[in-house]
Amino acid sequence: MLLVDANVWLELLLDQKQAGQVRDFLRAVPLGELAITDFALHSVGIILTRNKRDDVFVRFISDLLVDTGVRYVSLDFADLLTVAKTRERLPLDFDDAYQYVAAEKHGLTLVSFDAHFDKTERGRKTPAEVLQPQ
Repeated sequence: MLLVDANVWLELLLDQKQAGQVRDFLRAVPLGELAITDFALHSVGIILTRNKRDDVFVRFISDLLVDTGVRYVSLDFADLLTVAKTRERLPLDFDDAYQYVAAEKHGLTLVSFDAHFDKTERGRKTPAEVLQPQ
């Protein structure tokens, strides 16, 4: 299973330069193999509503999350202690450490455009890398 970072979703939702890569990824990978954290979902919501794109947020939830099989994962209080320790150990911001710990806890591969994860043990894959034959 794949944990999709907020920046991947936003690339598509805001129709940024790598949106085509994300579209290809979402067409090729069954939605039931994807996961999103509560933190990433809230981040997407904050960014879209700040940009007065509430309609896009509503469509994102209804079209890509509700009844599609995308897994919704979160961390509990003890996990947040692990986020703090991970942040100290690795060169990650809080939001990246949250994603990292969630991927680790749930045994997920992190899909992100954020190169900060390249300096970690788990690493990350871009949407295009997920689609490359192994």
